Amino acid sequence: MSEEKTVRPPAKDPMKSFRGVMAGTLICEAITVGLALPVIANLGGGIGTLAGWGIIVIAVLHVLLCGVLKRRWAVPAILVLQVALVVYFVEQVAIGIIGLLFLAFWLWALWLRNDVARRMAEGRLPSQQQ
Repeated sequence: MSEEKTVRPPAKDPMKSFRGVMAGTLICEAITVGLALPVIANLGGGIGTLAGWGIIVIAVLHVLLCGVLKRRWAVPAILVLQVALVVYFVEQVAIGIIGLLFLAFWLWALWLRNDVARRMAEGRLPSQQQ
C-alpha cells in the first residue's frame, strides 16, 4: 500500500485576506474613477452627459461590489467594470488609460490568487508546513 500525502489546510485562510485586498482596490479604484469626473466636466460634454453618468455609475458599482466579494460572480463583475472603463477610450483617453492600468492590476492579482490556490492544494504554503 502506498501512503497518501494528506494536505493540511492552512491555519489562516489566504483567500479571506485576498478579499480584503480586492475590497481595498475597489475603493481606491472608485476614488480614482470619481476623480475623473472633472476630466469629463472640462474636456468631455459635461457631467450631465451619458459619459458623465456612466462614470458615476461605474464608481458607485465599484463601492457596491465590495459588499459581495464572497459571491462567485464578483470577479467576473469586476472584470466587466474594467472593460467598461477601457471602452471609455472612445470618449476620453484618460479614463481609458485608468481602465487599462486597473485591468492590468486585476489580471495580475487574479494570477496571484490562482497561484496561491494551486500551492495551497499542493500543501506548499508556509502555514501548511510542519
